[in-house]
Amino acid sequence: MTPRAGRTQRRTRIQEAKEELILEAALDVFSANGFRGATVDQIAEAAGMSKPNVLYYFRSKEAVFAALVARVMDIWLDPLRVFDVEKDPAAEIRSYIRRKLEMARDYPRESRLFANEVLQGAPNTESFLKGELKDLVDEKAKVIRAWQAAGKLRKVDPYHLIFSIWATTQHYADFDVQVRAVLGEGLSGEGRFEDAARYLEALFINGLIPGKGAA
Repeated sequence: MTPRAGRTQRRTRIQEAKEELILEAALDVFSANGFRGATVDQIAEAAGMSKPNVLYYFRSKEAVFAALVARVMDIWLDPLRVFDVEKDPAAEIRSYIRRKLEMARDYPRESRLFANEVLQGAPNTESFLKGELKDLVDEKAKVIRAWQAAGKLRKVDPYHLIFSIWATTQHYADFDVQVRAVLGEGLSGEGRFEDAARYLEALFINGLIPGKGAA
């Protein structure tokens, strides 16, 4: 979505910087309060700008959220887009798990923003979920089925496999406070993501690749 200011004139570096400042502030506000709990006043305060100035760049709270979600979804879906039927499924699944965990580590606010939106019934993203997201998952389900048909992957429901990877990796973003509390001081550093990656790789690869783990 093109910001309001960008639709009327050529955007300057100052305008681009202001838009980035607003979106960065909005990410903090929306990830903490959800869409319903967030206000333009809160976004303006977090950005260190006046409310009218924010509304010059984005017409409404909905417009800020739409621009932010579009950016988040592009980042969020990128690891799934690279699933390639011509490549080794074990390597692809392992890479996907690691990239999702890297996102949990590097983009916790984006994860919380999306989780809050879904928990509220996805009022602003339902068309995306039923459109672009569904289309992509349908496409990658066909890749998984092709691996299964070639005997490279055990027979499992491809959709629930993808859901399981989402659930187990995103847990480390959405419930990071709980993870660190339970692991304790000695295990709750940055190494927790590598520990999680090794565990999840073993869990999924041993359960999915013929000849590995129990049948």
